[in-house]
Amino acid sequence: MTTSGSEPRPPDGKEGDRPARATATAALLAGAAALGGFLFGYDSSVINGAVDAIQDQFGLSGFAVGFVVSSALLGCAVGAWFAGPIGDRIGRVRVMLIASALFVISSVGSALAFNAVDLTAWRLVGGLAIGAASVIAPAYIAEIAPANLRGRLGSLQQMAIVLGIFAALVVDYVIAQVSDGGASGEFPWGGTAWRWMFASAVVPAVVYGVIALTIPESPRYLVKKRRTADARRVLQRVMGHGDVDAKIRDIVRSIAEDRPVRLRDLRGNRFGLLPIVWIGILLSVFQQFVGINVIFYYSTTLWRAVGFSESDAMFTSVINSLVNVAFTLLAIALVDRVGRRPLLLAGAAGMAVSLGTLAACFGTAPVVNGEPDLGGVTGPIALVAANAFVASFAATWGPVVWVMLGEMFNNFIRASALAVAAAAQWLANWVITTTFPGISGFSLVLAYGIYTFFSILAFVFVLRAVPETKGRELEDMDQLSAPRTRT
Repeated sequence: MTTSGSEPRPPDGKEGDRPARATATAALLAGAAALGGFLFGYDSSVINGAVDAIQDQFGLSGFAVGFVVSSALLGCAVGAWFAGPIGDRIGRVRVMLIASALFVISSVGSALAFNAVDLTAWRLVGGLAIGAASVIAPAYIAEIAPANLRGRLGSLQQMAIVLGIFAALVVDYVIAQVSDGGASGEFPWGGTAWRWMFASAVVPAVVYGVIALTIPESPRYLVKKRRTADARRVLQRVMGHGDVDAKIRDIVRSIAEDRPVRLRDLRGNRFGLLPIVWIGILLSVFQQFVGINVIFYYSTTLWRAVGFSESDAMFTSVINSLVNVAFTLLAIALVDRVGRRPLLLAGAAGMAVSLGTLAACFGTAPVVNGEPDLGGVTGPIALVAANAFVASFAATWGPVVWVMLGEMFNNFIRASALAVAAAAQWLANWVITTTFPGISGFSLVLAYGIYTFFSILAFVFVLRAVPETKGRELEDMDQLSAPRTRT
């Protein structure tokens, strides 16, 4: 029975199920969007097992192979730069669909490449897709997730990235193992093995596109386009007991002007940009300048250079990737409990120690045929240090930077600010990836010494400049991002 004027109570258990259903819905939507991160990791790392084969087949120098490997990153910078404004204009989901199509085109083109120039062009196309996915996925997840879950759901982007890296390295390893002659050999179905490595990316690219067709638009995009009824339906699915109308009012309040965001909206009174935009840019740059992608792009080549067979080098790369996956799971468990700043500080310290150990291993190893020989106890120490570096990054800077980029900007500037920060990240990635073959050819100690130095700088930067965003609603980020509007 109910008293007069009161609303009837739902059947036992139904009311309590609403928050659980809403949480599950938010997690499913975030996971679907994060599949772009899977392709991001897969497409960028699938070249790991093919580097030596491509270098031999096309007769490339160290600099040339570095440029081919890193060419996708130039496309990433362009894709990241334009994805935000395009997403504001046509919607987050449509950008996901465009990225899916570009992934397919790039994978097929790379598999059929005739020369290094041709391959570079297709890698650039793939980079456009990776860059777009790197911006749209964290923006969509941040906009769909409740504040108390945003850190964990935002970490799904990085989880998807590391799973994509792992999947690519496993596929590379399997293709090389079943082929007659490794990555340079003949695949059982015909054609060279490394070409099948690139072609394999078609499968997850198609899956991403199909799943993107099933998810709703971001409620904040819908409100911005004055599709309030649609936004209300999406919010009702992900908020459970939350006050949907109050949330919509908050979104309306936070979107101060109903016009396309321009880059001049990011201008500040000092150093050209708003301080929060500079923080986003520097977080992105430091995330790459610690050298993490050297492990995921060149680890097979690196371990072969210090005496491993191709098979052992590929297997070692798979182990590195497994560590990456395991510690990303740890980050997802910790990010909303511990906070962003403590994780970034701990990660920078861990990376500095492990990278310094790697530099010492390469510096003290005897040189055989022009390369350091990690014999005796030095080899196991180097392997442990490499995995400790990956673990330190995966548990902290990998996911936390993407979480912060998705949440640290207010609604008005988010898409453009995220595009600028992500473009800076890809340019930094390109610099590291292009220069590593040349620097490591001269001195591995110098290469890892540089990455150690940037890990130390990253620690100081977080300690002095990075704000904590744990638990803040996106509509409350104005005080970090102000001034918000300009005429």
